[in-house]
Amino acid sequence: MILSAKGLSFIYPSRSVLRNINFTISRGDFLAVLGINGAGKSTLLKCINRILKPCAGTVLIQNDQAGKLSRREMAKRVGYVAQRQESISTTVFDAVLLGRKPYIKWEASPKDLEIAHKALEMLELEEYALRYLDELSGGEQQKVVIARALAQEPDILLLDEPTSSLDLKNQLEVARIIKRVVTTQQIGAVVSMHDLNLSIRFANKFLLLKDGEIFAAGGLEVMTPKNIESVYSVPVIIQNIENVPVVIPM
Repeated sequence: MILSAKGLSFIYPSRSVLRNINFTISRGDFLAVLGINGAGKSTLLKCINRILKPCAGTVLIQNDQAGKLSRREMAKRVGYVAQRQESISTTVFDAVLLGRKPYIKWEASPKDLEIAHKALEMLELEEYALRYLDELSGGEQQKVVIARALAQEPDILLLDEPTSSLDLKNQLEVARIIKRVVTTQQIGAVVSMHDLNLSIRFANKFLLLKDGEIFAAGGLEVMTPKNIESVYSVPVIIQNIENVPVVIPM
C-alpha cells in the first residue's frame, strides 16, 4: 500500500461534498476517479494533498499520516497537478526545475539539474527546454506541469483532469505518458477524469463517485453499463473494438 484514504469526509459551508471515502492504491496503480461535475473529484484530490482539511478520516502515505507530515515532506512524496495552472513567464526547463524546490536549500545542485533533465526526457520535452511556456500549445504546457511534478520524485501523482482541455491527439498522448510513468517508475497515480473511454483504456483501478459517496470501486469489473448509467444518468453499452473496451452512450 502506497496511499490509503480511510473514512475521508469534507464539508463546505453550504454543503457536504465527500462522505466516508475509503480506498487504497499500490505502486504501479493508475486510479481513475470518475463522476459528474460536483461529485467531489477535485475536492478528494485536494484533501489527499492537504490543500483542504478533511472534517473526518485520515490519509496514509506509506503508513504515515499525511496530516502529520511537513509541507516539504509532503511535496517530496506527492506530486500534484491542478486543473488550472497559473501562467508564469519562464522557460520550460526552469518550470520543471521548480519541482526540485522541496530538495533545494540554497541553489540547485548538479543532481537537481540532472533530475529535471530526466523529467523532460520522460515527457519527451527536451527540444522545448529553452522555450518559454507561453510559446507552447495547451498539450505541451500540460506535459510541462506533469514533468515538474515528476521532478519532485514523488511516490504518488495526483492529477486533476489532466486531459480535459486537450485535443484528441494530446489526450491520448498525456494518458499514455501517465500510464508509462506509473508503470516504469513504479509510483501510484490518482487521476480525476471525465472521459470514460480514456479511463477504461489506461487505468487499472476505478472510483465512481455519486453524490459525494463511493458508488462503486475496484478494477475493470466495476465499469459496467449499469454502474455507469447509475452514476451519469445516461444509458450506455460497452463494446470491444480492436480489443479496446469502448463506452457508447445510447
